[in-house]
Amino acid sequence: MGSDASSAAAADAMGVLRAAVPLQLDADLVLATGGGGEERGQVGLVLVDVSNGFCTVGAGNLAPVTPNKQIEKMVEEAARLAKVFCERNWPVFAFLDTHYPDKPEPPFPPHCIIGSGEENFVPALEWLEKDPNVTIRRKDCIDGYLGAFEKDGSNVFSDWVAKFQIKTVLVLGICTDFCVLDFASSALAARNIGRVPPLEDVVIYSEGCATYNLPVEVARSMQGTLAHPQDLMHHMGLYMAKSRGAKVVDRIIL
Repeated sequence: MGSDASSAAAADAMGVLRAAVPLQLDADLVLATGGGGEERGQVGLVLVDVSNGFCTVGAGNLAPVTPNKQIEKMVEEAARLAKVFCERNWPVFAFLDTHYPDKPEPPFPPHCIIGSGEENFVPALEWLEKDPNVTIRRKDCIDGYLGAFEKDGSNVFSDWVAKFQIKTVLVLGICTDFCVLDFASSALAARNIGRVPPLEDVVIYSEGCATYNLPVEVARSMQGTLAHPQDLMHHMGLYMAKSRGAKVVDRIIL
């Protein structure tokens, strides 16, 4: 199938999907500038795995092979909003997928191994490593909420929410239908049983999320590999997050 025919088929599939499972966006999230510490602490920014291993071309087994517009847009939005939050001294929490070479994560190939560079922020976000406003949690599993548990049973994310009295978390990152979805689902489940007070809302910014692209014609040549059309799976990730109780917005008003 030629590239034009392939693109047309993908567009048709997206049209059918959007008609069958339409995603109803929530009202724009407005981030106000004024107020004291209590007001400022009501919204926290959560960045999920905006790292080289998932975002930088050629950086590893799960990185894009060629430049990808959806991923590039996500990185741009993550960098823009992280800068805004830090300039205003609003709390930021960043997950970084990080693995030991002797602890595989099936069904995925080795990725984000400690010392490889894949496990670190993309260049546009490297400055977060030294910003005192940022809490960084390296995790070794898909679900950031589960990956935030310590051996004593405490949870770094829950403690961060409590420390800053966060009522709303704004979530950006990759992959929409994996780590973003799993984190949002677990955070909402934890909220429902009183494990992350005073958290009320999980808001996912659609333009600040991305997933990877593996067309069906490529997947067919790779034994045991599932196709993963990017736009379709991005849509489904957002749809599933909303079905779990997250809010999904496509505009952040500053």
